[in-house]
Amino acid sequence: MTDGTFKGFGPKAIPFFKALDFHQSREWFAENRALFDSDLHGPIGDLVEVLTERFATAGLGLRGDRKKSLFRINRDVRFAKDKRPYNRHVSAILSPDGSKTGLGVFYVHIGLERCFADVAWWNPEPPLLLAMRRAITDRPGEFRKLLSTLKKNGLEFETEGRMKRAPRGFEQIADADLAEAVRNRHFVVQRVIDPAEIHAPALVDELVDFTLRAKPLLDWGRAIQGKVTG
Repeated sequence: MTDGTFKGFGPKAIPFFKALDFHQSREWFAENRALFDSDLHGPIGDLVEVLTERFATAGLGLRGDRKKSLFRINRDVRFAKDKRPYNRHVSAILSPDGSKTGLGVFYVHIGLERCFADVAWWNPEPPLLLAMRRAITDRPGEFRKLLSTLKKNGLEFETEGRMKRAPRGFEQIADADLAEAVRNRHFVVQRVIDPAEIHAPALVDELVDFTLRAKPLLDWGRAIQGKVTG
């Protein structure tokens, strides 16, 4: 049990993942479940709930809770070649409606390979993605202002999942920056977290600051989304 404040992830958080990666057995996990709960699962639940409060105060329109927002550490191996039963990370999502299916979200990932936070329009449905691409090409000044603001805030779009060629209907875009942008399948900015940061309560302040710096991306997507769904 926790008191609902975020004190940091436990000192054995990353060592736990190293050992879990070595063993990858349900027996080992059951024997070490208490450590997982104290150093990882409990803290990420606290982090989500503290961020929900801070995001509300900052008017960011993102929320979650420790029951709905956390992703399972158990892997779904039913159709996977890799049958290892456990992920090597814990993660959570805060969204406008508090669900994992919302768009325009904050995502945090604490893991063996790396730790990071994203503000993302991840895998938008085809009508919204098309509307975003059209917003880029139809209102280039507005989009370039977004890019400039993000850059001033120390952020730029991630390139993961970017198409190698222009999507259908956008082949004739001449401006290199716009042609590059419409090839995005996702619109994501990221804040890499130093593993040393995860053990201190100050991580909350850093993540709130990052999300505030990324708010122009949320606002841009929400304006487009409102026209598509409205």
